[in-house]
Amino acid sequence: MPNTVLVKEILSQINIAIKTIKFRFEPVDSIDYFLDTPQGQEKLDSLCMLFIAIGESLKNIDKVTDRQLLVKYNDVDWKAIKGMRDVLSHHYFDMNAEAIYNVCNDELDTLHSVIVKMLNEV
Repeated sequence: MPNTVLVKEILSQINIAIKTIKFRFEPVDSIDYFLDTPQGQEKLDSLCMLFIAIGESLKNIDKVTDRQLLVKYNDVDWKAIKGMRDVLSHHYFDMNAEAIYNVCNDELDTLHSVIVKMLNEV
């Protein structure tokens, strides 16, 4: 694979971002926390920024690997993650707090385990 060092660095950054999201999401007990408290709104903003970074990093991995790496790991909907980045970046005011909550609550562990697997295999 071309530029393995760069790919590993990007995967490491994604791994750190996911760990940060998990840590920041710990006190969130419902979607209402995001919507009804100033602290929740700040937390939602910070999580969105990390999701933007993850999506952008995945786009960079596709570019560096000529779209050959992510397709090997089909447990994750890569297109949806990159699409989420696009919505958050370009249509921020259309952001759906419930979608962010659900991703953090239901899907982040799968993404994290696949990123760790990729780090070990690249």
